[in-house]
Amino acid sequence: MFGAEAYGVELSVAEADVQRLLSVTPADVDSAPELSFARNVFVPLTTACRYTCGYCTYYDPPGEAELLAPEEIRRICERGAAAGCTEALFTFGDEPDARYDRIHDTLEAWGHDSIHSYLRSACEIALDCGLLPHSNPGDQTREQMATVADVNASMGVMLETTAEVDVHAGARRKEPGRRLATIATAGELGVPFTTGILVGIGEDWTDRAESLLAIRSLHERYGHVQEVIVQPVSENDRWRRGSPDVETLRRTTAMARAALPVGVSVQSPPNLAPVRELLDCGIDDLGGVSPVTDDHINPDYAWPGLRELEDIAETAGVPLRERLPVYDRYADREWLSARIAAAIGANDAAGARYRTLLEA
Repeated sequence: MFGAEAYGVELSVAEADVQRLLSVTPADVDSAPELSFARNVFVPLTTACRYTCGYCTYYDPPGEAELLAPEEIRRICERGAAAGCTEALFTFGDEPDARYDRIHDTLEAWGHDSIHSYLRSACEIALDCGLLPHSNPGDQTREQMATVADVNASMGVMLETTAEVDVHAGARRKEPGRRLATIATAGELGVPFTTGILVGIGEDWTDRAESLLAIRSLHERYGHVQEVIVQPVSENDRWRRGSPDVETLRRTTAMARAALPVGVSVQSPPNLAPVRELLDCGIDDLGGVSPVTDDHINPDYAWPGLRELEDIAETAGVPLRERLPVYDRYADREWLSARIAAAIGANDAAGARYRTLLEA
């Protein structure tokens, strides 16, 4: 279903479950007892991408995209650590070295045979600076993810939608099945994982329900999905078709909460969504926010400051808690690699801060 079989993933969604989810409203879910967030530093390794989605400003055309140098990665990570961050969020477009000769040539000159080899090196820099890596490198094969899994506290990729939408069309079409296979691969490798849906890119209500149920199905199989983001598409230089209205976001967020097990968090990004209008729809997380870097995927939308997050929590009448990029329930020997467990258990300032947040 959804093309996942082409990538070796058996997946099905029951029509009765879809219909039940379509009937859900905000009145059918409870508000969360607390809100959480992570303090991160955003490290965009490159803006090269094999896809050219119609709503995305992140990618640059071949010949314009560059690769972030190791010394710049270290500088950004050191700034983040000095500002109290615990997460290094690494992003790059899908398979940039497969489409961009300049990126491939730079990687080769720096002694790397792939972008994932370079990502591993970047994660090691982050760990050395006292940050826990969370990488979001798009579609990945098992071999690619295995190259970097042990140096990441958690990883992620947005499913976006199980629907075949026009904004994903082109010579290199983004395929839902490939996205689902990446989420399944994370489960097979035991990687705590973040995913989500993008609302307003041409999908309908049934597509939203099916997308959420597909995520649930994979989580039930592997137990690895730590959070699901409900993110509205936002106006930018390449997208002028508007964003979904508040009522659409309220209903979709409530559907997410109803679809997912209690142990899976529902995140609403406060720089992109009207979170104050969604507090009664089941959200319990505000995502990663950075005190030192922009949201490089959505540069027109600034991160809120800590005081604004505190105000949101006060509006909801619940406590605000800072978390690590790996959720507390995954911070044990079953899910953490030896490398990440060692960083959290280290007898240094970074390790002490990690443990303080886990014990809070």
